[in-house]
This record gives sequence, C-alpha cells and structure tokens, in this order.
Amino acid sequence: MKLVNSVINFSKGNTELYEMFVDYFNHYRANAGQKGLSFRTHKSDGSPVTFSDKEDKINKELLKEIARVSNVPNAQNWDMATYASHPSVIWATFAVINQLVDAVLPDAITDSIGLYTDVRTIGYGDSAAFDIEARDLFAVSKAGRSMRQAEIHKQFKGQVTVVPENHVLSVGVSLYRVLSGYESLARFASKAVLSLEAAMTKEAYTAFATAMAALDNSGTDALRFSGWADTTFITLAQTVTAWNGGQKAILVGTNVALESVLPTSDVNYRYNLESDYVKMGYIRDFKGYSVMEIPQVADWGTEFGLIIDDTKLWVLSPTAGKLVKLVLEGSTIANTTGAFDNANLTQQTNLQKMWGTAIATSSIAGTIELS
Repeated sequence: MKLVNSVINFSKGNTELYEMFVDYFNHYRANAGQKGLSFRTHKSDGSPVTFSDKEDKINKELLKEIARVSNVPNAQNWDMATYASHPSVIWATFAVINQLVDAVLPDAITDSIGLYTDVRTIGYGDSAAFDIEARDLFAVSKAGRSMRQAEIHKQFKGQVTVVPENHVLSVGVSLYRVLSGYESLARFASKAVLSLEAAMTKEAYTAFATAMAALDNSGTDALRFSGWADTTFITLAQTVTAWNGGQKAILVGTNVALESVLPTSDVNYRYNLESDYVKMGYIRDFKGYSVMEIPQVADWGTEFGLIIDDTKLWVLSPTAGKLVKLVLEGSTIANTTGAFDNANLTQQTNLQKMWGTAIATSSIAGTIELS
C-alpha cells in the first residue's frame, strides 16, 4: 500500500501504525457492507484475527504514537485525568488523527467516485490548473498540385482552474474517555474519514450530474437517449468511443439502474444461479462493453434519501479523461478546545479539510434516461 508523503514524513519513516489503520479501515467498511476491499483476516501463524482484535491493538498503538509525537511518556503510573489534560497530549492526539485521515481518505474517495472523478492533491495555498486538450482533429482538404498550402489550422489548449474551499467537521469528544479506553480513537478516526468522504462524494457527483443534465439543453440528441434498448446503448457507446479518440466506453450506473441492462430481443433467455446477474444484480459485460457499478451513497441531510440517480445510466470513457476533477489542498487541520473549557469536560474538535471540484475535460459522455 502507498501512503502519501505527508504521512510518511510525520511518522519519521515508521509507518506501521498507519498501514495498520488502512487495514483496519477496510475491515471497518467491509463490516458496513462495502464489497471488494482487501484486509487481513489471519495472523502469521494462521489463526484468525477479528475486527475487535484489530481495534484493541490499534488503539494501543495510537497511544504509543501520541506519546512519541507529544514527547510526553505514556507512563502507566500517571493519573489518566492529568495525562489527558496535558496540552501537548491534546495537540498530539489530533495531529495523529489528522494523519490517519489523510492515510486512507484518497483511496476511500477513489473507491466511491473514481469512475468519473480524478483526485489530485496540492500544497497549502495552491490552486490546480488543468489543461484541456482540443478533441478535434485537423481538417484535411484536397488541393491542386501547384498549391503550396491549404487552409491553415491551429489548436489552442483551454484551462480550468480549481481553487479549494475550506470545509469543517466539528465534533464533541471526551479526550479522557478516549485515552482511558472507553471510547475508540480508531473508530472516531474512521467515522471522520467516512464523513469527509460522504461530503466529497456528494459534491463531486453534483458536479457530474449537473454537467450531464446540461445535455438536455445542448440542442442535440446524439449523447442523450430515453429508454433502454440494445441499439440505443450500442449507438451511444460507439459515439462516445469514437469521439474520445477510440478510448473504449463503459456503461456505469447504480445497481438499481444496471438491472435494466438486459437484451431487448424477443428471444427468451435464462440465468443460472451462478450467473453474474443473479450474484451481482447486473451483467458485467454487455455487447462488447464493460459494465461497472457506481456505489449508492446516503444523503445524510435527508430522511433516508440517496444521492446517485437510479433512473439514469451513463456511458463514459474513463481512460480518455475523468469528467470531474477533485482537488485536495494540504493535510487535514485540527483544532481542539481545552479539556476544561466546558462544564461537562467535553472538548470540541474541528477537522478542517480544503477541497474543490470542477468539470475539466475535453472527453465526452452520454446518458440514457430509464424513466
């Protein structure tokens, strides 16, 4: 696994804790129902390792890392209330959490929106500029044998600049309960990552959906069709592939939307229990084109709402350029109130993360509206 440079530098090259957290986080997401994740299930001696075993071990390792960063020994004879109120310990605790978040966030967000989003990390105070190559080719014309040249053509690059904006996640946490083992610091970091991932996913998908909805007002039906049909899909896939320089198109959508991807001929067909359609809910390859699922995402601002549109399928060429660009600025920043600032001894922690999204590509995509 590859960690970002900021995590490697912070750990002074001893990345064992952060590699453990990547494995723990994948296990955490797998327990929540996410599929296709890789994590350790057995120890070196062949005995099974459970999620609770990992959580206990990583919380102990976290306390060691906090002691290293704070330069305050995690002395067993110390009174926990005294140790937890040490300013250096408070700072170090959330400095370590920042690194845990940054260790897994890029991969987590790529798993969610990687089919249509390119994720880039930049430094503090920077902005990201994306050069947009012209998609058109040069025109070739007939000319007389005595003509030195035909009409001159020249192409220019476009450019889209993305300036990240600050986003803040504010939570209440009892550092005393965390350091005394009553609350899991690893679980807190995992939920922080998932919260940031959900916000980024919603923003990136909104940009993508807005761009695809603009096809309705483009004045052409070449990239937009209503209703599923074999010929409709093949026509759209051929168009997207051809106009993206031959980069093969794929069909993407949610599991519900992909259930519509079936032959529309009058010939009867059967599926056995071992087929992809029965196991996964959709066909992985159709008419020579790959079919891939976009994971559905909860809209936490609503009552059991979902973000991704189940009534649309999209035809993309990811290798020709992702439509959405997501730019992450710097590392996660944390600020925490004092241990005794509040009457209930609960501290307010603010995790600040800067990112921005934009449509920046010359590749094309199409949509099929199912209803």
